Amino acid sequence: MTDRVQTPANAFRHNLDVEALRQWVEQQRWYASKSRHVTGIEIDDGAVISDQPPLFLALVQTRFATGSHELYQLPLTFLPSGDSAGQTAIATTADWSAFDALSDPGVARDLLRRIYSEEQLDTDEGAFSFHHVDGAATIAADAPARAVGVEQSNSSIVFGDQVVLKVFRKLEPGINPELELLQFLTRQRFANIAPLIGWYAYEGRSFAATLGVAQRFFADATGGWELALDRLGSDSDSFLAELGNLGQVTAELHNALASDALDAAFAPEEPSAEALSLLTATIDEDIERIFMRLPDDERVSPIAGRVQEVRERITMRAQFGSGGRAIRTHGDFHLGQTLHTPGGWVIIDFEGEPARALVERRQKRSPLRDVASMLRSFAYAISAVRIMRGVEPAAGVEQRARETFLEQYFAHVDAALLPPGESAIASMLSLFELEKAVYELQYELDNRPDWVPIPVAGVTRILESE
Repeated sequence: MTDRVQTPANAFRHNLDVEALRQWVEQQRWYASKSRHVTGIEIDDGAVISDQPPLFLALVQTRFATGSHELYQLPLTFLPSGDSAGQTAIATTADWSAFDALSDPGVARDLLRRIYSEEQLDTDEGAFSFHHVDGAATIAADAPARAVGVEQSNSSIVFGDQVVLKVFRKLEPGINPELELLQFLTRQRFANIAPLIGWYAYEGRSFAATLGVAQRFFADATGGWELALDRLGSDSDSFLAELGNLGQVTAELHNALASDALDAAFAPEEPSAEALSLLTATIDEDIERIFMRLPDDERVSPIAGRVQEVRERITMRAQFGSGGRAIRTHGDFHLGQTLHTPGGWVIIDFEGEPARALVERRQKRSPLRDVASMLRSFAYAISAVRIMRGVEPAAGVEQRARETFLEQYFAHVDAALLPPGESAIASMLSLFELEKAVYELQYELDNRPDWVPIPVAGVTRILESE
């Protein structure tokens, strides 16, 4: 970064009002610890990506009173003071103002240009590196750029309706599962993903992290969640047929993720008894905590006072459901993580659950955990048609959706990945569904009380099943 000392971008590290930056970070949707106050903030490292307009890629640590901290990526740009272009300034000096660079999607073009040119920017503490996949397409530098909707944990920019660049905001040391799984699935020639175009990363003295990935953008795709809302109220039969195809694609995904016994990060493993015991203990603790705070409300009456029954079901299912293989999985699989294209289903967003630590998201688990998560997504979609569209889905459509998806999944998945026998598979599947429904119950109690009946119905279904 020598020869750039006089630019506002390079001077940022020493001149920006860190108190203003601290306050701004706390207000962003991607700020992960919304219940915690940031007591301090400091810039670990940064690199100038471009000069016109200035784009400074900053890695900052947010610190808390407990002594813990979190790492964030902040792409920042600068404009002369008073020239805000309708944006909200993070901080202002007499001469210039700092802004979130991704609030102007066009500024992010320089990140994509660096990926295409495979450059490396060295700093005193480390290096920012940019990588392009051999043979992957490129687009014109002046392609139109736009932000993708409102995202909770990342920021994505679409260029020319052909490429989408996802910028990770909260960072953890190590390779992000999104990049790791995309690279692996590309090597295995799994077709039902958005092809990887490139990525950029940081490697420093104390940590290395994935900063962002570029993939093909499907302009002609419909999100799986949107497709469900559109068709479940009007043409459920055609949607159910598509769910059969999704079941097959899901099975093929799991087969691909289990296909390399020589890659330690992906080789299938025997599930340990300790892992199953830990899972059941965790669910048991969650149930006890959540059931103790159930409100006196008719929406939770089907499960009120049944905590012991739920716990007994967990123990019973854990005893009968063992075996199969632990593999790398999607980790946060639901209709919102799928695209329906003219060429078939595409599975996206392989980061795993953002609230979990990176080491947890990289753990190997039963593929039935993905399956259970998707089954719960069907329940949500059917209820959402009523709540959001005011339309009553056809009777029995949820059960038909489950059966259609599972029939094709089990017809195509490698049987060695599953517990032996239908009863063991059913026990594990219901255990994972219960885990997911309990998580949903806590979320809805805290955020959307009107949606509480959805996870309540999920728990009730498991209690009443044989």
